[in-house]
Amino acid sequence: MDFTERGVGGHPLMLVHGFTGGRTDFADFMDRFADDGWHAVAPDLRGHGTTGGPRDTSAYTVAAFVADVIALADRLGWPSFVLLGHSMGGIVAQQLALDHPDRLDALLLMDTVHGPLEVTTEELLEFAGNYAIDNGMPALADLMDSLGPSPTETEAYRHVKATRPDIIAGQRANLAAAVPEMFASCSKMLMTEPDRLDRLRSVSVPTCVIVGEHDMPFLADSARLAAAIDGAELVTIAAAGHSPQWEQPDAWELATASFLRRLDRTTPS
Repeated sequence: MDFTERGVGGHPLMLVHGFTGGRTDFADFMDRFADDGWHAVAPDLRGHGTTGGPRDTSAYTVAAFVADVIALADRLGWPSFVLLGHSMGGIVAQQLALDHPDRLDALLLMDTVHGPLEVTTEELLEFAGNYAIDNGMPALADLMDSLGPSPTETEAYRHVKATRPDIIAGQRANLAAAVPEMFASCSKMLMTEPDRLDRLRSVSVPTCVIVGEHDMPFLADSARLAAAIDGAELVTIAAAGHSPQWEQPDAWELATASFLRRLDRTTPS
């Protein structure tokens, strides 16, 4: 996997983006994590960004993403690490916590779900996936642009669009760079994932669950995740939606940094 890193020699911290996102999703904060003593690494998952991936839908599963993250940690020489997962990255993080509990020092789950995500229809997903494979991701990005804003778009995200055109351009570039087969496979996978909530009760590392106040499809799952994992804290970012690191960056940084600073004093590096 291709990745960005800052703070080599610090305590290991992996930041995993969501569906059609990329390592650039955390670019604003990488230097700050490094300044706080972390070796921060943000990869492009397979099928995303500059990593690329197979033109085969069967290559894109949660298990494959987990294996890639573990392989990257091995490549970096990390026996264990702190893991932050956003949205689909949060699903990957949950599964990694279940499959490789000895590899985690702590867990941050951000705007994610513990089971199937119910936000669209199977027919729409199938159409979008087939369109991407037949016409390419840039064409799908153009089609999505032509449809205008999503009906679930929040005021916080509209503010990002108005004030940070670089972020919006980066999101679109990540979408256009995605492998079509990844898009088709993962868009279905997100709606059909088995529920992990009961199994996540076994997670014993320090855990923080972060969610934007207006990220309606993810609020209930975030609360259930925090309740299920022993000792987990739930942080709701006011006036934020699905990407609080952009929509309310100061509040998001405070939430993550305060959790990580507590770990830095108690978790061996």
